[in-house]
Amino acid sequence: MSATEAPEQAPTSMTNRQILQAMSGLMAGMFVAILAGTVVANALPRIIADLNGSQSSYTWVVTSELLAMTATVPLWGKLADLYNKKLLLQLSLALFVVGSLLAGFSQGVGLLIFSRVVQGIGAGGLTALAQIVMAAVIPPRRLGKYAGIFGAVFAVGTVAGPLVGGVMVDTSWLGWRWCFFIGVPFALIAILLLQRTLQLPTVRREVKIDYLGAFLIVAGVSALLIWTSLAGNSFDWMSWQTFALTGTGVVLLVAAVLVEARVPEPVIPLDIFRNRTVTLTTVASLLVGVAMFGGTVFLSQYFQISLGKTPTVAGLMGMPMILGLLVSSTVAGQIISATGKWKVYLIAGAVIMTAGLGLLATIDADTGFGLLSLYMAVLGIGVGLLMQNLVLAAQNDVPASELGAATSVLSFFRSMGGTIGTSVLGAILANRVTAEITKSLGESGQAPAGGSGESAVPDMATLPAPMRAIVENAYGVATAELFLVATPFAALALVAVLFIKEKPLKTTSGMERLAEEAEAGRRDGEAGEAGQKSPAAPVG
Repeated sequence: MSATEAPEQAPTSMTNRQILQAMSGLMAGMFVAILAGTVVANALPRIIADLNGSQSSYTWVVTSELLAMTATVPLWGKLADLYNKKLLLQLSLALFVVGSLLAGFSQGVGLLIFSRVVQGIGAGGLTALAQIVMAAVIPPRRLGKYAGIFGAVFAVGTVAGPLVGGVMVDTSWLGWRWCFFIGVPFALIAILLLQRTLQLPTVRREVKIDYLGAFLIVAGVSALLIWTSLAGNSFDWMSWQTFALTGTGVVLLVAAVLVEARVPEPVIPLDIFRNRTVTLTTVASLLVGVAMFGGTVFLSQYFQISLGKTPTVAGLMGMPMILGLLVSSTVAGQIISATGKWKVYLIAGAVIMTAGLGLLATIDADTGFGLLSLYMAVLGIGVGLLMQNLVLAAQNDVPASELGAATSVLSFFRSMGGTIGTSVLGAILANRVTAEITKSLGESGQAPAGGSGESAVPDMATLPAPMRAIVENAYGVATAELFLVATPFAALALVAVLFIKEKPLKTTSGMERLAEEAEAGRRDGEAGEAGQKSPAAPVG
């Protein structure tokens, strides 16, 4: 059977009502994926204490889910180009449910870390497949206004996760286990909604799974992510562990490139990087991941330690950023769908994001919430204009048969950037906090207080007032420095965006384009066969 055989039935454009119905399941699934990574942020200290875990366990509960998600995104994207996308979405949601239940019932750290890996694999599928399915059913010209809704869901999940986790921990009759249980009903609802509302034609293809390439990619990426996650905490940046992990990762990824260049069905088709738009949007997504995730992940800690807020209040304080992202992504999406112009919003988003990070680099322990809210809103507006529209630009400029690969590559590099940024900036934070506390203690002549050690996150409630003021100031100064370090990455994302060429948005969906490409391939094949069978022309 031909690898480009047409769908069983010709796809037709979906109405707005049908698209919104289908998106209800996608949005529920996307919310679940984001919630999995953010809901434990404020609950982890209590979780690790209850399970008698160590500081190393604390790190692995965070990184295991992110590692599994980041490493498997390209695999899900490739599977989406080969198999039924709806079934894959439902499978990823089912994996998330299993992982959540295992996490909620965990009696030890080992099972909790394993459950987070299962959650991460499911979240990787949701992250990649939701945007792939959107591109399959919605033409790029109409995608903007729907993409804005997804941007809003992303924002809500990112900021609401820590808030929900904080509320669960602070509510005596719930507890931290509900941080994992709360996502289960959303996942089950999403599975049912997808079954009822999402109708995608089945495309029969001869498939050859590149198992070796998949293994090399996952192993190589995992080695590098484990290095960035643990370096500076479990071992020094310049150590034998660093050289072992980075060397192994680089060798495996070089081998993966060699394999991917030779197999007929590569997990990541290297040819897509010949497309200038895909390459530039990939670079920009990596930089956005470093700047946005690497900087903002420490805001909750700043709110709690430097400003002295509770976990619940710390979650609420992130609302200005989510509102900025919500408004900008929704409004820009509507305008893009109406006008067909999109590059100006990428440029504006990169400029505003850079400005927001620069403004946040001026905060300290005495910054008022009004000013802090303004700075966070500016950052949210920039990210809302930029992040989702990078995906739109890439999806608009690749063949329908490569939509899955192109979309998952962008998600993969954005997650990779976030992981690297979080790890590196976390090490910078720890070093700067230690230096500031040591400096202040030396100036004041105080002795170090319990809980304020260089490697521990201090319990502010147990510190005497003079020591608490020193720690608050240290975390304020260190957090501002993180945003200062993140700002150049946002500026580099602006440079990448400037070189993207604006192309008219297509008016046909991915399903329709795939059918057209399949039909064109069939006609070319028939024409070639006819040319071979036609008798030679008489001579003379």
